[in-house]
Amino acid sequence: MTRSAKLATVWIRSAANWLNPRRIRAHALVLAFCFWGVCAVDFATPGLFDRVGNIKFQDFLSFYVSAQLIAQDRANDLYDPQVTMEEIHAIIRQPSRAVVPNLYGPQVGLFFVALARFSFPVAARIWVLTSLLIFFACVYLVWKSCPALRPHPGIAALCVLSFPPLFHFFMRGQLSALVLACFTAAFLAFRADRRWLAGVALGSLVFKPQFLIAIPLVLLLSHAWKAFAGIVISSGAQLAFARIYFGPAVMHAYFDTLWHISRVVDAAELSLAPIQMHSLRSFWSLLVPWPQIALALYGLSSIVMIGMAAVAWKSSAPLALRFSALTLAAVLVNPHLFVYDLLVLAPMLLLMADWTLANPLLPSSATLHVLLYLAFILPLFGPLSRWTHLQLSVPVFVLLLWLLWRQSVTANHKLDPKEFGVV
Repeated sequence: MTRSAKLATVWIRSAANWLNPRRIRAHALVLAFCFWGVCAVDFATPGLFDRVGNIKFQDFLSFYVSAQLIAQDRANDLYDPQVTMEEIHAIIRQPSRAVVPNLYGPQVGLFFVALARFSFPVAARIWVLTSLLIFFACVYLVWKSCPALRPHPGIAALCVLSFPPLFHFFMRGQLSALVLACFTAAFLAFRADRRWLAGVALGSLVFKPQFLIAIPLVLLLSHAWKAFAGIVISSGAQLAFARIYFGPAVMHAYFDTLWHISRVVDAAELSLAPIQMHSLRSFWSLLVPWPQIALALYGLSSIVMIGMAAVAWKSSAPLALRFSALTLAAVLVNPHLFVYDLLVLAPMLLLMADWTLANPLLPSSATLHVLLYLAFILPLFGPLSRWTHLQLSVPVFVLLLWLLWRQSVTANHKLDPKEFGVV
């Protein structure tokens, strides 16, 4: 081992020792107090608008308007931006900077039709409270499968409450809890050796199709035929239902919106969209000023991430490591991943924290401990990339996937991890 490698090892172990349970508890407590204190003050104003002039639960407007149009037998207007803006103005009844396009399949609007009978504020509150219940249920189910974490329920609960994506998902009124539910159901099905059902759960993600770029490829390359078949059947059935129920014209409008999604996002989020994203696509777009080169780098790096995740999934490593690698690949390759969708990392963080606690003597444990902390905290600093042009969370996700790949290679060949030089 070189002198620089030894220094890096010492530094990483020192950092891991510094991140003891007492400090992690203190950091989580401060974050939770800041997040929910800001939320309480911001939302304490009466009416639809918060203290800074944003619509409360703004992103839920898209789902609510879609549900209203479907309830009024106006599904053909679902992807007409002019109609969407008129409906939003009818709800808020005053000028607003908000541009909330409909980027989801028509089946998503159908899911919310029952809430269309309520006013927007009431419907938004019902959905956000329901989403929180889904989130906490998912976290609890994964936590129950982590024996090394069970003696630490207090720290786990504080970390859950202080998870930055949870704050963003709550403030925006987004669908991220449903995405998390699909990942959680898939993990539990894999754990029960119900691989076909796991694929069905993952295929349900077709309502956010950008999550289904990496996952099917990873499963296909690793010859996970049952799970892959479940994805194909589940996603195909959901799209077929939408086409039969809404007709080809509505689906054509939806696919056209997806094809031009970057243009729609730029119009809705202005120039700030990339700083709120945490995947390889936004990473290269921020770092490289030439769009074509940035796109090429995104493609090449995505291929590498998918390849590493496929190796990990095909290995004999424990499910916790393989599923974490699959999740990280899905996040990194996702071309349109905002901070609230990082909610899907909650199972990965729990599983990997459990792994480090259960295997403290492994050479990779200290590195994994530090990277997990950074993966947890760095999404909070995404806006800094507006000036630095470097989204710090993405390299950490890449390093985590790389470490899981190395660990899976070790498990696959049944070799000592020290032979691979993992810190």
